[in-house]
Amino acid sequence: MKRLGILGGTFDPPHIAHLILAQHAYEELNLSKVLFVPAGIPPHKAYTRTTIDDRLAMLRLVIADNPHFEISRVEIDRPGPHFTIDTVRIIQAENPDAELFFIMGGDVYRDLPNWDRPQEMFETCKLAVAVMRRPGFGSPDLRLDMHEGVIPGLKDYALMLNSPLVEFSSTDIVDRLTRGKSVRYMVPTVVLDYIQQRNLYEDLP
Repeated sequence: MKRLGILGGTFDPPHIAHLILAQHAYEELNLSKVLFVPAGIPPHKAYTRTTIDDRLAMLRLVIADNPHFEISRVEIDRPGPHFTIDTVRIIQAENPDAELFFIMGGDVYRDLPNWDRPQEMFETCKLAVAVMRRPGFGSPDLRLDMHEGVIPGLKDYALMLNSPLVEFSSTDIVDRLTRGKSVRYMVPTVVLDYIQQRNLYEDLP
């Protein structure tokens, strides 16, 4: 059976932590592929810092040398808003014989009850949740059964990845760029070159 990992995000910009998580998920879950699913305009954000064309270009650059990574356009080729349950259902329909694993950080897992139709999502989708422990969320308060009162049965579909903790996010990278600080080693060289060539993130408030 094909096993697909789903890694969603704005990827604005894509960085080393995204790649580390995707690679560890690929290995630990014995995945056939990891699908990177860039968001158009996420429901919880009013805008993205760069255009979808720039984000796609950067994402293509960072996964170009990994045959196990692939981009899915499921959220950018249809009108929004895009909710995870709809995205997963489309991917499942496109891959009816695949087992799906939604890859997320511990902070996202904690916020699951605030998602759109979380109970319906786990009742109707062939989906497992792979949770990466992120800094500040590796303490005992992050438990796979922490949402049983709201999303019964979720713990039976969830598992914990042993991915290394990475301390920075895309927001941290953009903050450093706007302050003229180096982001070397935080993003792949091809992404940094693209950012500099396109003068991205320079005029942000």
